[in-house]
Amino acid sequence: MNPHTDKSAPHGRRHRLTVVLSAVLLLFLILFGLQFHHFRTTPVSPPQTVDLHIAAGSSFSQICRQLADNGVIDHPILFRLLGRLTGVTAKLRAGDYRFSTPATPDEILQRLVAGDVRHFRFTVPEGLTLAEIAVRYQQAGFGRAENLLRAAADPKLLKQLDPGVSSLEGYLFPETYTLETTTTPRQLLQAMIDQFKRRVGSGLLAAAARRGLDRRKLVILASIVQKEAGNDAEMPLIAAVFHNRLRRRIPLQADPTVIYGISNFDGNLTRRDLETPTAYNTYTRAGLPAGPIANPGMAALEAAANPAAVDYLYFVARGDGTHEFSRTLAEHNRAVRKYQLGR
Repeated sequence: MNPHTDKSAPHGRRHRLTVVLSAVLLLFLILFGLQFHHFRTTPVSPPQTVDLHIAAGSSFSQICRQLADNGVIDHPILFRLLGRLTGVTAKLRAGDYRFSTPATPDEILQRLVAGDVRHFRFTVPEGLTLAEIAVRYQQAGFGRAENLLRAAADPKLLKQLDPGVSSLEGYLFPETYTLETTTTPRQLLQAMIDQFKRRVGSGLLAAAARRGLDRRKLVILASIVQKEAGNDAEMPLIAAVFHNRLRRRIPLQADPTVIYGISNFDGNLTRRDLETPTAYNTYTRAGLPAGPIANPGMAALEAAANPAAVDYLYFVARGDGTHEFSRTLAEHNRAVRKYQLGR
């Protein structure tokens, strides 16, 4: 027997075994690669529209389980592998997502990384007070009213406004804002302040300055115009009345200013209310009230800066959303008898 043959036999068997195992491993990798490619490129159809909230701080494994439990993905183990291979497991954004159409695992991951969350519209009409905006915020389901009011007292927000400002009242621009469920009260307030600054630009401020109004006084006067006017078309006329009274040092006598200064107003404005001095009562106080009484819209701001060229000093509601304007007290008293007293 050849001793060299005996020594080479085990080596040959090991070589063949290595070849076989390598071939099996290669085949497995090929098959797995094909299967994995099929997995990541095949759209998964959710059983129905799925609204999913991914909480801040959720782990990637928790997110995978949420997706699988709701039918958004069908292979959570492969999805976890895909996330790790692509290096995005720590980049997914919290928020509210809606899955309603077929999507591949790759596309789902891309949405989660991009933060393609649901957006919600929050509309703030002209003329609301800060407190009313807070109530509307809570009613819309975005959070508690007191949280918005607490955020509104942030000194860092107030410092962005005019000197001496102690409230955001008047500087929260009425607009429709797009929010996420993760939008904080402070972020919303900042967006409203930023919009105010964009809209109240140098041109408007220059026009106001020609009328003797700085930005603070412009906002105060515009807020009164906003609360008094029944429609945008009358705002320049109402603004003119107040400008004329200010110039002649006649009290503004604007009921909405009195109401703003009454805590827990019950809807019934009395003579006693009109005669009770407050920082906002323009029956007992000369000039403008201590601050804005609402958050005015663009039409009111424009009117306050550019009032109509008229010499009216009075107006009274006709009862149809419009007003009767008068130049003299005698004319005004006749209008009051006609429209308010019915005689």
